[in-house]
Amino acid sequence: MRRGWALAVLAAAALTTTGCLGPAGGARVEQADASGDGILRIGLILDNTGAQSFLNAPQLAAAKLAVKEINAAGGHKGKPVELLPETVGGDTAAQAKALVAAKADVVIGPTDSSRAPAAIDVLSNAKVAMISPANTASGLSRYESNGYYFRTSAADIAQAPVLVKLAKDGGAATIAVVYEEGSYGKDVSNAVAAAAKEAGLGPVAVAGFTPGQAQQASAAAKAAAPDAVVLVSREGAQGALAELNNAGLSGKKLILSDGAVNQYGSGLGSRALDGARGILPGTFASAHFQGELVSVDPELKDMTFAAETYDAVNLAAIAAAAAQDDAGTSVAGSLIAVSGGNVQTSGSGGPSGEATVCKTYQECLDALRAGNRPDYDGESGPVGFDSHGDVSSANYVVYTYGSDNTATMSGNETANSSGS
Repeated sequence: MRRGWALAVLAAAALTTTGCLGPAGGARVEQADASGDGILRIGLILDNTGAQSFLNAPQLAAAKLAVKEINAAGGHKGKPVELLPETVGGDTAAQAKALVAAKADVVIGPTDSSRAPAAIDVLSNAKVAMISPANTASGLSRYESNGYYFRTSAADIAQAPVLVKLAKDGGAATIAVVYEEGSYGKDVSNAVAAAAKEAGLGPVAVAGFTPGQAQQASAAAKAAAPDAVVLVSREGAQGALAELNNAGLSGKKLILSDGAVNQYGSGLGSRALDGARGILPGTFASAHFQGELVSVDPELKDMTFAAETYDAVNLAAIAAAAAQDDAGTSVAGSLIAVSGGNVQTSGSGGPSGEATVCKTYQECLDALRAGNRPDYDGESGPVGFDSHGDVSSANYVVYTYGSDNTATMSGNETANSSGS
């Protein structure tokens, strides 16, 4: 079951939000006094409708699986962890308010980066921890949440060094970057240009386009005579690939960002992508994990964001166990430590002792009982939250296209989540 990332998150326009940009830290690093009621309640914000509605099922199945396993291990302080009833809708502020009213301590979601600020504003004000399994907009790292916001997926710019590495591994000494206008295209293309310079690649030509108008950008790329072309795009990817092909830039010369990866087939000219490579974030779900998810939802057809959701729920419960308190402030204050992050905290409420890697809630509880600090590495890989609530490393699955313009998994890469 392949990850449908190319369809998963609509590009967020520049984050024009009601909150202000602020420093890292806050509740993530401050000591919290126990204030929970003894029951850990976890809510979900499922904001996918229309063509994106398929993304709700894997997140819901993963959350249910994690809570089931947590409760089988004894729950939180001997009481079952509650997964609050879910609703679906694009109004994330309304969902957040309903979850606050239902006494949620932690909220998992939303999916769409552009809807995250509305939920952050409500939940941070209510001192409820929030972990998105899918937000990737780079600007969210700087959004003011007073330390209550985290995400188990990496920011878009983290893919830049991986895209450059693929070009270099293919023998390229020079590259051109063709990007779709918008926050995603500009952020990632700038990061690619910087990563190329750091990697010692020759002069980089960078050209932008709007969807359906990629001819001029393709001509500029051709004029630079690069060894490889990195396409950073989402909605306009197919049109851009057609124009690049018309310009004689096709096949092995092409490296596709995560938003441009799709199964194009006959939608492009014959062999247009033969040998091209692209990446999708995350790790391919193991057969065991897929089987467990299907046991929860026999109708499940897609695994997108399942691993990240599963890890978010587990991390929330482990953080509550480490803090010995279920309140959102206590959870937020322990998440960095139990995820393997190295950020210094100002308080003494978080777990201490020798770091012990654990892969399940039960293993992490055992580490705590042994006087150690759990370092949770889950289905999505190592997490290691930083002071912005971002993961410290980003995993990618590499895909290679065949002569029929369809992609198959061909490898894995890891990068620093800051895009370096």
